[in-house]
Amino acid sequence: MKQGKAKAHIDAKAYTDEHAASGIDTEFPAIETWPNQFGAYEIEIGIPEFTSVCPKTGLPDSGTIVVTYIPDKLCLELKSFKMYTLAYRNLGIFQENIVNCFVRDIVKACDPLSITVMGDFAPRGGLTTRVTASWQQSQEQGEQTRKKKSRAR
Repeated sequence: MKQGKAKAHIDAKAYTDEHAASGIDTEFPAIETWPNQFGAYEIEIGIPEFTSVCPKTGLPDSGTIVVTYIPDKLCLELKSFKMYTLAYRNLGIFQENIVNCFVRDIVKACDPLSITVMGDFAPRGGLTTRVTASWQQSQEQGEQTRKKKSRAR
């Protein structure tokens, strides 16, 4: 009987597919952009007071997120980006998914040459988490993007 209770207890605490996917498909505020006037430089944006919520426990998560990107034709407009980050405040989403959503949404907004997002989350239960995700435009992608933009003009 004890063994059955222990198994039921473990199963009741199991993470589900719903927990894992929580927040990923949220419609976040649009990240606006402006035309880049220069080339070959790096932009770093720090978000030292980032907050969200654990989708399983409902407890708050906090940490620092650093976005480092090399712009191509567009740069992120910071006020709209701040509104984007604030949309996570009460959202149930895993830390790993936060970092990957940042990469996905920034690439969609400004198609940078490269981007790295690092989330350094505050300790919970004696553990810290640092998640890093990167994306880089392949040379072929960059050429296709430039051709499309040239034709659009």
